[in-house]
Parts: sequence; structure tokens; C-alpha cells
Amino acid sequence: MPNYPRVFVVRHGETEWSLNGRHTGATDLPLTENGEKRVRQSAEALVGEDRLLTTSTIKRIFVSPLQRARKTLELLHLPKNIPVEETEDIIEWNYGEYEGVTSKDIQAQREREGKGRWNLWKEGCPGGESPEDVTKRLDAFIARIREIQGEAVENNEHGDVVVVAHGHILRAFTARWIDDPIMSGNKFLLSAGGVGVLAYEHQSFDEPCVDCWNITDGKGVGPTISRPKIPHIG
Repeated sequence: MPNYPRVFVVRHGETEWSLNGRHTGATDLPLTENGEKRVRQSAEALVGEDRLLTTSTIKRIFVSPLQRARKTLELLHLPKNIPVEETEDIIEWNYGEYEGVTSKDIQAQREREGKGRWNLWKEGCPGGESPEDVTKRLDAFIARIREIQGEAVENNEHGDVVVVAHGHILRAFTARWIDDPIMSGNKFLLSAGGVGVLAYEHQSFDEPCVDCWNITDGKGVGPTISRPKIPHIG
């Protein structure tokens, strides 16, 4: 009997801007050489029938159209017969005026303008997306996944889904997956190349949960496995 469906979220590997802390939204940067190397190591450690990401149980793959995500998916070497869909539903948060700017420089700019400390999760970005904008597109995307997985359960099929995208959008996605406000995404740090597993407790679509988080190749990118206490904000 197939396992109850899961969602594997995969953050793309390192880019030049992620390495130096610049906010990278729609800017279409490639992975660095080291970024590609790390993704290959993660794939070797995590992908396979006896590993975390069991390829035979994957029903659908969704990937951001930006090259850093598409290259990461390519390097995972998942079976070619699995349907892949590029979708802007999971493109990175639109940073607007803060595109390409580090958090340190953003804070310095806001101090000069007499503004308080910036919080992406509460304010969004000037000239870019608000938390409400991101919530709307992610909720629609989650509804699609639940439909796919619901049909898989009804048909007694495997229904795992892989989502390859970006840091902030995957953290926001995880918050909405567990029905938390998007601001809970600030609790889910996700390393470049990191993997998270979302699931359903008690095999119930009414109980979405986080199984494990920020899994990497175990060679210095981040914790090998982390099972966080999930925050719920009233």
C-alpha cells in the first residue's frame, strides 16, 4: 500500500548573490561551481530508493522557471518519466526596490529615511510583493497539490510531490502548508541546497505538518536533519 503523500521542498544551490547576502528575486543568476558541487553531493546522499527522497513514489515535480532552480532540479537526477511543470507560483518573492541589496544596506537606507527596522514577513517590499500577495499565490498552489495528492490517495497510488524553488518562497510555502500566517516563515531557515519534508499527521489532509527540515548532504552546508517544534501564531 502506498505511503501517505509527502511534499519535498528543495532550495536551489548557492549563487553569487546568495553567497554574499544580496536579495535575489527575479534576477536570473546561475549556480556557482560550489553550488553545483553541493547539490550533487546532496543528490547522492538523499535521492534513491533507500534514501529520503524515494524516486518511485514521486508523482509530480514543480520547479521555478529561474535557471538556478532548473539547474538544481537537473542535478538531482530524478527519473525522466516524472511529469515536470515550471510555474511562476513558486518564483522567489518579488523584492522590488530591494532586489540585489543586502539586509545590512537595506537597514542603513531605512535609517537614513527615518524608518524602522525592515521585516520582510510583515511589510513585504516597496515596489514588490506584499505578504498578502505571496499568501494568495501560495494558497492557490497548495490547493493544486492537495488536489493531486487527494486523487492519488483515492486511487491508491503514490502521490509524493517535489517542489524546487527559492529560500523565502519555500519558507513562506511551509508556513502556509501548516495553515500558519506567512510570517511564521521566518522560523524556517533553509540553507542553499537544503531539503524539507512536508506531510500529513495521522494520514489526514486536515493535519498538514512538517516532518523534517533543512536536510543537506551533511558536509557543512547545514544540519543533517532537524525536526523543529512548529510555531503557531494566534
